[in-house]
Amino acid sequence: MKNMTLTNIAQACGGRLICPGEPPAAEAAGVVIDSRKAGKDFLFIAAKGERVDGHRFIPEVFAGGALGVVCERLPEQPAGPCILVEDSFEALKRIGEFYRRQLSVKVVGITGSVGKTSTKEFVASVLSQKYRVHKTLGNYNNEIGVPLTVLSMPEDTEVAVLEMGINHFGEMHNLSRIARPDICIMTNIGQCHLEFLGSREGILKAKSEIFDFMGEDGAVCVNGDDDMLSTIKEVKGKPPVTFGLSSSCRIYAADIAGRGLLGSEAVIHDRESGISFNAKIPLPGGHMVYNALAATAVGRLLGLTPEEISKGIAAVEGVSGRSHIIELADKVVIDDCYNANPVSMKAAVDLLLQADGRTVAVLGDMFELGKEEAKLHECVGGYAVEKGVDCLICTGELSRHMYEGALKAAEAGEKHGIHYFPDRESLLEGLSDLLLPGDTILVKASRGMGFEKVVEQLT
Repeated sequence: MKNMTLTNIAQACGGRLICPGEPPAAEAAGVVIDSRKAGKDFLFIAAKGERVDGHRFIPEVFAGGALGVVCERLPEQPAGPCILVEDSFEALKRIGEFYRRQLSVKVVGITGSVGKTSTKEFVASVLSQKYRVHKTLGNYNNEIGVPLTVLSMPEDTEVAVLEMGINHFGEMHNLSRIARPDICIMTNIGQCHLEFLGSREGILKAKSEIFDFMGEDGAVCVNGDDDMLSTIKEVKGKPPVTFGLSSSCRIYAADIAGRGLLGSEAVIHDRESGISFNAKIPLPGGHMVYNALAATAVGRLLGLTPEEISKGIAAVEGVSGRSHIIELADKVVIDDCYNANPVSMKAAVDLLLQADGRTVAVLGDMFELGKEEAKLHECVGGYAVEKGVDCLICTGELSRHMYEGALKAAEAGEKHGIHYFPDRESLLEGLSDLLLPGDTILVKASRGMGFEKVVEQLT
């Protein structure tokens, strides 16, 4: 890793390097917080987590040939160089920031209330047609995940695509300081993290901190159809590149043809250059068109041809937990259990209703919605019934309100199959009795509900 010597790392994170004799001049081969991944010449950051204290594993990583350790307290007889810091997680952020500045790489930062991960996949797939791309893996999008993603970046990376997620004010400022994005994408401003950010205006303000460390020559791409994002008229002296379904956006889609769970097709236009091209969008749901448009905007900014962009869009693959279609012998499962908020819940219901045959929505609690949580859950239940879901299964303490909203909506129309389970365990016991051969089953809830267990049982 370029310039990642122990001396430079200690200086970058404000730590005290404790080493018998002269510190080694070697550069770290990698940086990890999981001792099981600490190979030869790696730097291990020992941090105290919710369940495990990484300091316990310092002897093991030195036995495995680690270059050094960042720690908050020294082991009794350290077997190698240690960098003593006050806060290991804070040190991780500073080390990630230092390494980012050693590399000549373009960084695309992606934020928004919904669609960050799928947008990341589209952008990375498109840019991979021309560049060596490094992207966020899994859910590494917070103040721990972003520096780890940066620190896992190969030196020959040409473009990094980083997902950046927050739920408090100030967090995006810290992420921007680490990532120093050249291009910022904002997907939308929805009703999520209201418990901490207060309102959609608060969400926009918090997420706009992504601009804080963007370069002066940077560019911003925003969903021009979003009422909150359309209020952004200028960032660092330049107007944003807008994308959307409206022809007033610079990058827009027309002639959209849905193909059900097989995705959609559209003609994508760049109003500024006058070019247009056909795009096959392989993932289902109308929101995937927006992801393709965001990727087109970035592709145009970084010099890709329409042919390269179209090829990259067509090559996108689904991600587990995010509208991932799983075909079984007698059923289809839509695994969308990674996270949830009212906007993404409704979008997932819309996707479910594109299926042939009977539709089943297994929905769970949405967290961090603040004082409006009961009303927002009730609205989702009503929406599912009004849109025509054949069987709605609500699970969790908050989803009692979803169930009640569904019952109210059902009174005004046809009778629907509406069910309630107080927790995931009771759902797992009773779910199979509610399903029929040929069903298409949507599974969606906030991450804390652990609905991946539901997907595992179904599959």
